[in-house]
This record gives sequence, structure tokens and C-alpha cells, in this order.
Amino acid sequence: MIQAGIIGGSGYTGGELLRLLHFHPKVEVTQITSREHAGRYVHIVHPNMRDVARLKFIHPDAVEACDVLFLCLPHKTSAKHIDHYANLAPKIVDLSADFRLSSTSAYEKWYGEPHAAPEWLDKFVYGLPEQKREQLTGANYASGVGCNATTVNLALYPLVQSGLLDRAFIEVKVGSSEGGNKSNAGSHHPIRSGAVRTYKATGHRHKAEVEMILGDDVAIDFAVTAIEMVRGIHLLAHCYLNEAKAEKDIWKIYRGAYREEPFIRLVSGRIGLHRLPEPRVVAGTNFCDIGFELDDDGRHLVLVAALDNLGKGAAGSAVQSMNLMFEFEETTGLQFPGIYP
Repeated sequence: MIQAGIIGGSGYTGGELLRLLHFHPKVEVTQITSREHAGRYVHIVHPNMRDVARLKFIHPDAVEACDVLFLCLPHKTSAKHIDHYANLAPKIVDLSADFRLSSTSAYEKWYGEPHAAPEWLDKFVYGLPEQKREQLTGANYASGVGCNATTVNLALYPLVQSGLLDRAFIEVKVGSSEGGNKSNAGSHHPIRSGAVRTYKATGHRHKAEVEMILGDDVAIDFAVTAIEMVRGIHLLAHCYLNEAKAEKDIWKIYRGAYREEPFIRLVSGRIGLHRLPEPRVVAGTNFCDIGFELDDDGRHLVLVAALDNLGKGAAGSAVQSMNLMFEFEETTGLQFPGIYP
């Protein structure tokens, strides 16, 4: 049994991690921090854990050595204190954006300032097991993933690898939990309720991760739109292929890429309501569902993908990466299939 600590555990991602790790047979969460809530039981902030976890939040200064630390801190915080955290645990999973990019120049381009700990960038492995499984196995440091970037990367990777994709125009619709648990003008209920608001039509920072994983040879543009949903991401991608293909060809490409992936489900039914992926179906899970429809010309492919931004887009991928880092069975603690309806 390994001992885990969660730094910054009062946010949505910290709560999701606590839920997942509590039921992991090889992990015990021994400490979880919050400056604001130090001394209070975790269920005060995460009510779903009432009578499940008896932990109390502790102040970050009270953290003791453990086997693995999950850092769920605001952007730019982890990098400033990474040496301190590395002295407390031999393995770290950082869920912020601080160590996602491998290049200091890319970080400065997309985040507008130099990296606070550039010497650490090449020590972290990007925490997307479907792309970095070999590097994550036995690794000491893993980054988190951007939830929007993860949806794009998983949905488009087979097309890019096949050399078929000429261009893609994507809209990513997201739930309110993507904005975190701190309120702002855009999350105020009278403003957020009923919203269909495109808040990043171009230049989303997660495009840096898309370019890092998929490369920049293929033109991929995406916009992000807030809708009235709490958790989840829905991707709709208009993909233009450089040659006409039949539906069976697309199936072959995607099955070839994802046949062995435990958390990628290919969805393209011909009957029933749920013929294409929906965020509601994957809520609370570590699944990414991917489906498609091919236009009559064989060159216009519409991809649809869905995942939980707090699950596969954050805490789920973090736990999956941790499993690889400790060389546990990769799916351990992540088999929850969600609830329906």
C-alpha cells in the first residue's frame, strides 16, 4: 500500500482525486491540504465523501513525506515550489499546466512569461497514457493534461497518424466545472445559466498541447464554448481528408489505433438514442468515447468525442499515469462505468 498526498485538495480536481484514490486498492490518501479549510473534515467541501473519508484538511506547511504527491494547485504555483515537493515524495503528478509543455519557448509563447523552473521541464512526462505509456511506466514525474487538449488529441490522433487528415475545424463545448470552484464574472449563476457562450474562438492555450502531441504539420483549429452543463466536454470536429474513404476504412483506422486501449470506446450506433458520444454518459468515468459520421463524398468526416473534464481530462488520467509510474495494472481504481440516466 502506497501513501499519497493531495496538495490543494479543496478544488474540484482535488475532490475527484480523493474519490478515485479512496477506492484504489493499492493507495491510501494520508494527507490532503487546504489553507482555507485546514482542520475541517473533507466532507465539508466534498459532501459526496461524507462517512466515506474521515480525513481532515491540513495546512500545506504540515505536509510530511509520502510515496506520491498529487499537486492540484493554481497555475504557476507548482513550478515555484517544485524543489520542496520533490524533497517530500519520490514521485509527483502535477495536475496544473506548469509542466505540460516540453519546451521553454513554447511555454513562454502560450503562457506569456518565462517558466519559473525550466530545468524541471524535461523531467516530467506528459500524463496521457494513450500517447506516453512507455515513458510513464516507472517514471518519477508526470504532468497533468489539459482537458480540452486531451479530447482533441484522442479524437484526432488516428487520423493524423494515418496521414489522412488535411484540415480540421473543431468546436469544444464545455461544462462550468472546467472553470474551477472559484467564482468569477463569467461563472455568476445569472450569467452562466442558460449560456451558450464562445469564450475562446482562437488561440486557446491547450492548442500548445495539441501541437506537441499531433504536430503542427496539419492545420487544426478549435474554439471553446461554454454551455449549461456542469461536467463534461463535447467535441465536434469537421475533418477534411486528403482522399475519399469508405466508412469501413475509418473504422479500420480507429480500431487499429484503439483496440487495446482500456479507456477509449468507439461509439457509432445505428439504433437507439445514443448513436454518438455524449458527455452525460461518461460523467464520473475515465472513458473517452469517440464516434463519427462520414459524408457522402467520403472526404468530409465529422468526429464526435466526449469525456469528463474532471475524470479523463484531469484526475482520471492522473491516476492512470500513477498506476503506470508504480507499475500497477493500468486500470486499477478506474473501472467505474458511470451512472445512467
